[in-house]
Amino acid sequence: MRAVVFEKFGEAPTIQTVPDPTPASDGVVIKVEATGLCRSDWHGWMGHDPDITLPHVPGHELAGVVVAAGKGVSRWKAGDRVTVPFVAACGHCFECSSGNHQVCEHQFQPGFTAWGSYAEYVAIDHADTNLVRLPEEMDFATAASLGCRFVTSFRAVVDQGRVTPGEWVAVHGCGGVGLSAIMIASAMGANVVAIDLTDDKLDFARKIGAVATINASQTPNVVKAVKQITNGGAHMSIDALGHPTTCYNSISNLRRRGRHVQVGLMLGEHAKAAVPMSKVIAFELEIRGSHGMQAFRYQAMMDMIRTGKLKPELLVGRKVSLEEAPAALMAMGGFEGIGIGVVTKFS
Repeated sequence: MRAVVFEKFGEAPTIQTVPDPTPASDGVVIKVEATGLCRSDWHGWMGHDPDITLPHVPGHELAGVVVAAGKGVSRWKAGDRVTVPFVAACGHCFECSSGNHQVCEHQFQPGFTAWGSYAEYVAIDHADTNLVRLPEEMDFATAASLGCRFVTSFRAVVDQGRVTPGEWVAVHGCGGVGLSAIMIASAMGANVVAIDLTDDKLDFARKIGAVATINASQTPNVVKAVKQITNGGAHMSIDALGHPTTCYNSISNLRRRGRHVQVGLMLGEHAKAAVPMSKVIAFELEIRGSHGMQAFRYQAMMDMIRTGKLKPELLVGRKVSLEEAPAALMAMGGFEGIGIGVVTKFS
């Protein structure tokens, strides 16, 4: 099969012909029809993830068709249209048994712990636990765009953030994660304040549900601006970028007993960001992480998509070929364009 491969961290990946994967006894092989371009892949390429072994094929937001299944797989067969959570679970450990597959003690991630989906085919283990059936009406590009950013935002807003109608929600960063969070929080009935550095992203944020926007590049005090708009601070705030400044601001702009959810990755030189802990204590703030979403929780999200409350297809941005993926991967160290980029052509 053809795949994007990098052999050294930080050096240009290339398109190579590599052996086709074979399914484990409890796994499947999926023909990749679309795979998202995510900044997490850039972190992996830069060497920020200790699980990656070189040479490596990146890619973790995928959708496609099952082409082979191991003898131990009971729920899936060739021809099934599927997607996969970017955190895949073993299905047997304590966390999985308690329903928390997203923090599985033996989790694996295509594109990190194993070769990923910047390729014509990808293998997924523990298929009965990890595969999600796609609605027939959903195209593969939209399905792939759900894979990391949209589902992580869904869990961040709905499960971790526990947003309720009428609450104020601040979203720091309007890349793929942030825009997803804005759409979801708005659909849940919240009043969303979007914060970013560029007007084009903020204009788009308004189109998908934000009731107010703040251009941080033109605002001397973002925290003060959020508090003015929300009449005292956000009930829930999300750092969707993953930067010391956005993390600090997201916590600081909360009202008393507010909830901060960290979604943007904090890796490399940003791994130990400052936290306004005195305010966390005095205001009894909550700080939570959000790391993917269990396969069984997709149904609630899919129901909101089916009824039109969520429209993730609006977030699909640039579509590229596999040949264009190496350059797109290397460019993700900067700020994203509008929407979620997706690889849709593999040959």
